[in-house]
Amino acid sequence: MITRQISPLALAICLLPSAGFAAKSDTELTQEVVSVTANRIEKQLKEQSLAISIIDKQDIDNLGHTHISEILSQTPGVWVSRGNGQEHLTAIRSAVLTGTGSCGAFYFAEDGIPLRAPGFCNVNALFDVNAEQAERIEVIRGPGTAVHGSNALNGVINVISAAPSSEPETHLSIEGGPNDYGRIKFSHSDTAGKHGYRISAQGNHDGGYKDDSGFDQQKFNFRHDYHGDIWEIQSLLSASNLNQETAGYLIGQDAYKDSSRKRENPNPEAYRNSQSVRFHSRFEREGDKDSRFVVTPYARYTEMAFLQHFLPGTPLEENGERSVGVQTAFYQNYSDNTTLYNGFDMEVTSAYLEQSQARPSFASFPTGQHYDYHVDALYAAWFIGGDWQAAKSTKINFGARYDLQFYDYQNNMISGNTAANGSACAPNGCRYARPSDDKEHFKNGSFNLGIIQSISANTDLIANASHGFRAPQAAELYRLQAQQLNADLDEESLNSVEVGFRGIWPALNYRVALYWMQKDDVIIQDSDRRNINDGKTLDRGIEADFNWQLSPSLQWQLQGSYSKHQYGNDALAPEGNELDTAPRQLASTRLRWQPFSSTTLEFEVQYQGEYFLEGNNLYRYPGHTLGKIRWRQQLNEQVYTVLRINNIADIDYAERADYAFGNYRYFVGEPRAAFIELGIDF
Repeated sequence: MITRQISPLALAICLLPSAGFAAKSDTELTQEVVSVTANRIEKQLKEQSLAISIIDKQDIDNLGHTHISEILSQTPGVWVSRGNGQEHLTAIRSAVLTGTGSCGAFYFAEDGIPLRAPGFCNVNALFDVNAEQAERIEVIRGPGTAVHGSNALNGVINVISAAPSSEPETHLSIEGGPNDYGRIKFSHSDTAGKHGYRISAQGNHDGGYKDDSGFDQQKFNFRHDYHGDIWEIQSLLSASNLNQETAGYLIGQDAYKDSSRKRENPNPEAYRNSQSVRFHSRFEREGDKDSRFVVTPYARYTEMAFLQHFLPGTPLEENGERSVGVQTAFYQNYSDNTTLYNGFDMEVTSAYLEQSQARPSFASFPTGQHYDYHVDALYAAWFIGGDWQAAKSTKINFGARYDLQFYDYQNNMISGNTAANGSACAPNGCRYARPSDDKEHFKNGSFNLGIIQSISANTDLIANASHGFRAPQAAELYRLQAQQLNADLDEESLNSVEVGFRGIWPALNYRVALYWMQKDDVIIQDSDRRNINDGKTLDRGIEADFNWQLSPSLQWQLQGSYSKHQYGNDALAPEGNELDTAPRQLASTRLRWQPFSSTTLEFEVQYQGEYFLEGNNLYRYPGHTLGKIRWRQQLNEQVYTVLRINNIADIDYAERADYAFGNYRYFVGEPRAAFIELGIDF
């Protein structure tokens, strides 16, 4: 098999060092790269000890991703598993996390503002954000810093919106591909005096590779920047809409290889509709004595309805939230060697969830209403952190945070483990259980400590230690099953240690790191379908990023990871077994060649190693290797074309596989596909 032949190469690739950002020329490689995700203000990447990867605008534009998984594969240790349409699941230094509240391990944000409220995560939240027209995407691998708190357990993905241009600028592009795929993107920007603005909008249609599938999606951003004498104000209005016809798993061993079955859709009735609107205004001013104050009020609205095709009776879930909140931070340079910051965050959320079933099914899955509840939530946190130049060659980053999460739950139905009318579900009881009205609160602290030790002018030794946590999500507390009527859950916690090296030269950047993480009190569902704190996992691995400007016209990038993710006890599977959907090896390499100033060619290879499909480690997916080609041609100063070809070898593969209920299940990867884009810059 080709995967067996390439596996040793991928392992060797994973052990090479690499950089966390893209380079374009010898000159640009030496420029200072900044990040805002770790501290909420711009800070040079070389001054931060965290494992931060930055995907810049050039890479976003060149790749032209149609799904968020394609662009995030540019970072080591990250796998965003593609479902059908725009659906996805995430892994950052972890297995692909599934389950009601598993998404609480990740902090998804736009300009630092979470896409969903703490306690109300959604595994698919990244389809709400306009990453396709972003300025850059910043990824923290491992626990976040003092400015993140709950829901930054395994990592942070922060999409940075594009700023206004200093001169008038208009862009329009159209794109077409297989299965009636079409996309149009538009942006316009200008600055007049102290005011600048940018409008970014896109709409796409996908007829769907699978039968009775496809989606229509629209995204819109309006950003306004004001540069006053005292205040700088950055405001962003974002909106998205998704109407998706969803295809379910393909069932049967190696079914993804059967050309006669690849387009099968066992759930033609399934769909997902989602709408979101977000607004924030970031007020920032310089104070006396090298101080800075930042305050960001924001508001959020989401609505979603989807047919749960993976459950008997395919019940309909409807959920939504309305939130208002504020982030604050105060920064003070106390000397040339010490900077401290502190602040508080607060958010108020009103959320609801309803579930009903129209189709008759097994007796345990009654028709009618299953859940109808409302939760008012209050979140508050205080944090402190700083940077200390302890010696000429030693820099220390540190931070601590204390979080409070309050839930006020109201059940709008009859409480208990019954059908909606109060009748019992014979003979084994109802699947769904509704607790009585309740109030819960959670409190916890987190910290991070990092050291940068300069070994030479170009090489640093880096070490990090951190403790993170996440509060139980509302759905884990109140969307119960079987006979459980009180979840009584505690917070999940994670301890992490990381050590590595990084180097920065005029034409070569790299970072390589070893990490160890232990997660305790993991919220799991036991054999009686109760949500309990009884899980434990161990994650260990090595990550590498490499970026080499071989010549002014030739650049080589490579990133990879080798990791092992195991059960730390026998709550879900035998202790020591590997977690399901957790490949040991992930790697990608890319060669960018610009033979002429108007021509850019890219060749990319992505490798995913084999992984187990269930906790007993009896069934496997063998992994795969995919190749991609991109050709951008500038026809004149305004007009360009792009040709993108995915899966150039037409490999049979699965986007994700698992084994459940006695069956292999696959989300089938699409065959070779070509996309053509025509763009105009006015």
